Amino acid sequence: MAYDIRLVKLITGELVLGKHDAENDKLLEVATLQTVPTQQGVQMMMLPYGYPFEQDFTGEISCKHVLYEYKSAPEDLKTKYMEAISNLTLSTGGLGGLNLGGASAGAGGSKLSNVSELLRK
Repeated sequence: MAYDIRLVKLITGELVLGKHDAENDKLLEVATLQTVPTQQGVQMMMLPYGYPFEQDFTGEISCKHVLYEYKSAPEDLKTKYMEAISNLTLSTGGLGGLNLGGASAGAGGSKLSNVSELLRK
């Protein structure tokens, strides 16, 4: 079953990713994307929206709190999201130098490099 995974910006300014439930007009299993400055530039970290109080991707957010919906989310970001919520590794066949590996201790987080490439799509 293919999920309708959406990348949105909330009215609070947070960038989140989740499965869209069209019937109830809400995002399920919500993940937040946070930018982390490093010496090499900026990386992104994916965490459950309720982190640190929730370690699993179990939250939901009504779409009435969405300020902006991106036309499409990058496929590699969707893959990392599906890996994080399912605890499975999905084969994508060449993520190149995006450095999407590496989970945060117990948080299911993933690092993304080159934020400008991610947001340019």
